[in-house]
Formats: sequence, C-alpha cells, structure tokens
Amino acid sequence: MGDNPKRLYRLDGVAHIAGVIKDEPQRCIRSMRRQQGMPLDERYVPYLQMADLYHLARLNDRWYRLDEPLVSAFVERWRPETHTFHMPFGECTITLQDMAYQLGLAVDGRYVSSCLTDFHMYIEGGRPAWVWFEELLGVIPPLSQVQKFAVNCTWFQETFGECPEGADEETVCRFACAYIMMLLGTQWFGDKSGNRIHIRWLPYVARLEEMGSYSWGSAALAWLYRCMCRVANRHVVKLAGPLQLLRSWIFYRFPRFRPAGYDTCSWPLASSSPDVLQVVHPEALEPRHTAL
Repeated sequence: MGDNPKRLYRLDGVAHIAGVIKDEPQRCIRSMRRQQGMPLDERYVPYLQMADLYHLARLNDRWYRLDEPLVSAFVERWRPETHTFHMPFGECTITLQDMAYQLGLAVDGRYVSSCLTDFHMYIEGGRPAWVWFEELLGVIPPLSQVQKFAVNCTWFQETFGECPEGADEETVCRFACAYIMMLLGTQWFGDKSGNRIHIRWLPYVARLEEMGSYSWGSAALAWLYRCMCRVANRHVVKLAGPLQLLRSWIFYRFPRFRPAGYDTCSWPLASSSPDVLQVVHPEALEPRHTAL
C-alpha cells in the first residue's frame, strides 16, 4: 500500500471523499432526518416503559438541528476499514460505551435481527406479514402507501398521529405500537429516503415486554457505522441513521464544538444539547487535508 498512496483514498474500489477534497472543498452532506408528526402521548408511557424505550421517546419528542458542515468534516476523516475517525492526534470512534451513555441503550442481551429472507411468510407460523400488521395495528395501509415491505411515513402520521380522547386500552396499545415502530424506523434505523417505516419491526413491537431484553445499542451502532461508510463515498451526500447519537458524541468528546447552554450532567447525554445550536465551521478540525 505504501507504493501507491492513492489507495488510501479508496474503499472497496470506490473513491473516498478525502481523496478529492481539494477538488470539492464545498462538499457538504445532507442529513436525512424526519420530524415525526406523532407527538408523545402520556398514555403511551406505560407501553414505552415496558419496552424500555421511554427515555428515547422523550429525546425524539423534539426536533433538533444537525450541524451538517461539522458532520461533513468528520465524514472526511472516517475510515471504513476500521470504523474510526482518523484525526491529527490519532484515531477515535463511537463505541458501545457511548451508546449506553449517550442514548441509554442496552449494549448486551439478545441480538437484533432484521433478516428479510421469505419475510412475507416468516412471521407467526407462516401468516402473511400484512395480516399480522392488521391484527396488531387494527388497520392495513392502502397499496398506494406501501413500498414492498415499507409504509410511507405520511400514512403512519395521518393514521396514528393523535390517539383519540377517551380511547379504550386496546386502541391506546395500537397507537403506542405504531409510535414505537415510527421511533425505530425513522429515529434509529432510518434510511436515506427519510419517508418510510419498514415492517421488519413487527416481531419486536408485538412483544413489548421482551423489547428491553435486546441489544438495541449494538444494532444502532452497527447501522450508524454502515451509514458512515456509505456517505464516505465521494458520490454520496445523504447521511441517515441515528444522527442524534453522532451529534451528541461530537459535542461530548470534542468540548470546543459544544453549543452555548450545553449541560454535561443530563441523562442520557444526548438530552443535554439545546434545541437551537450554533454553527461550528469544519475548519476547526484543521489540518483538514492531511493524508488519511
């Protein structure tokens, strides 16, 4: 590799953004975040606590700004081979400990799988997935709102955006399950479309009492790693994944980038950042053009 320095700017045969940063100095990633239109209803709290997700639901009950120029500077230093940021002082990365501290997610327990092999016949002893969807949520989306095994966010929001006053326990449970599916599909494991919720989460939402036994922290971290590796490609500018984690990690590990009003004593740590953030310019990570 030492004979050909240009190979340092390659990842699986694809050009790394660091190799062409001098040609594209203004490149800035765009974060694919969706401001979910499903407010946190107090009646959902017992179900969220049962699933051990209440603290995350509170985090995602508000909108936040992501400093995209700052994140772009970190993306330029991301190495897909090691899943680390290559900094002038050495290498660093987001770890399972950060998942526990930043988001309060469990990092041990049962593994989270989203295998889609024969998914339509996998659930509940061979029942079609959409049949189980209707049984769990009480309604089935029209075909115009379905993309393979994903449902448009707009339909989810219009259908489950507000739980009716005086709703019975069964109805509240359905709306709480829909809220959790939104939480998983858009805030933790969102894709670059920014407008779909996959029904792969049905097996977990159907057993709320078991959700807390899964290692959601390791799953979310793996998804963030994958999203970072994708956006390190010079031809990709959209970044998805648990971006609230990435933002909070940068502020906590690099204090000079913290906005005014940052509280280091909040729990989880991701809740310590104020909603309105100051813009930090990526030049603060100088020297920017050092070889990776």
